[in-house]
Amino acid sequence: MKKVLKKISETAIKQGEFSFTTEQVEAKWLGSQPATLAEIQEAETKLGLTLPSDYKDFLLITNGFTTPNENVDPSFSKISDIAFLKDVDPQLIEIWTENDELLEVAIKLARSIIVGGVDEEQYFLLIPPISENADWEYWKFASWIPGEDPYEGLENYFINVLDFLKSS
Repeated sequence: MKKVLKKISETAIKQGEFSFTTEQVEAKWLGSQPATLAEIQEAETKLGLTLPSDYKDFLLITNGFTTPNENVDPSFSKISDIAFLKDVDPQLIEIWTENDELLEVAIKLARSIIVGGVDEEQYFLLIPPISENADWEYWKFASWIPGEDPYEGLENYFINVLDFLKSS
């Protein structure tokens, strides 16, 4: 995953379409310092669950990641800032709960953890599995998509971000 994140950083900075900090441009890196295991464990304790391994791997590479394209992709938050979506944007869950046809999405939103896109146009959500043997779900979520845009995992998402960057 680190190679993909590095390539996203280099490509976005080279294209020069978006403004980045001097430090990001000089380092050719849109990430930050890695999270510590203690910070990850503290977040897991706060949330009452064990985060998926690929997300923890991401955090050990970079504790947060600036979006290379703020109109299309969310920035990823520092581990200390992640939270359940129901605590950050309860109105969103309420809106989706009002429509019976969208109830399944609303239920997943109510369980989801927002790891990216706070105060942006779209969120990146991790949705814990209901049963122990099921997989986590990874969604980019925005009202203009409309709704959820699922990914097979975090690396799959970042590969899509890189592909989009290369095609623009």
